[in-house]
Amino acid sequence: MGRNNYFRFKQFTVVQENSAMKVGVDSVMLGAWADARQSEKILDVGSGTGLLSLMMAQRTHATITSLEIDSESFQESLVNFKNSLWYDRITAFNLSFQEFSANRQVSFDHIISNPPYFLNSSLPADFRRKQARHAEGLSYSDLIIGVSRMLDQNGKLSVILPIDGSTIFIEMAESNGFYLNRRTLVKHKPEKPFHRSLLEFSSNPALVIESELVIEVNNEYTSEYKNLTSDFYPAF
Repeated sequence: MGRNNYFRFKQFTVVQENSAMKVGVDSVMLGAWADARQSEKILDVGSGTGLLSLMMAQRTHATITSLEIDSESFQESLVNFKNSLWYDRITAFNLSFQEFSANRQVSFDHIISNPPYFLNSSLPADFRRKQARHAEGLSYSDLIIGVSRMLDQNGKLSVILPIDGSTIFIEMAESNGFYLNRRTLVKHKPEKPFHRSLLEFSSNPALVIESELVIEVNNEYTSEYKNLTSDFYPAF
């Protein structure tokens, strides 16, 4: 995926010239994979360019709340929301999730996040990329505790994480009263190890639905990946 100043999807365009993190495969997979069919009030934590908020708006009739701590990314997301078909259903805040979850008496039936996920790894020199990619500004614990305050009793939490981080996250979530309901392990090619885990949690115990996704075979996108993302990528 290129790093142009904009990325055009089927029903919207994401301007990403000044955002700390650009459009990436992880967020596209999560936005397409999350089960938002019954959602009416969705919270996007760490929205960056606003991609996940726009994907949720396209897929549902829900009202969307978008949170982004980085000022330049936030301003760019406002442009993307204003230029979309769903600007009247998206409300954006330039706030940290910790501040938002601590001070607001509001609940959501779906919380979605592609959170900062690098743990104990070398930090990028650029502070904004560090903040966007590393779990220092928003730790797994802070995310889970905030979600426990704001998620409806029958609501869902959807995230994407590296395989190693997902094990830690699942343990933390379970210790805070959440149950893993669905998991998809992702690998880029058949010969590669799984590198991402799409996870869905709720406060209701259920038999975990497990699946696997391979993105490419012989340098061609798989039918499974195309089917998952076909509502968004123009090429599919």
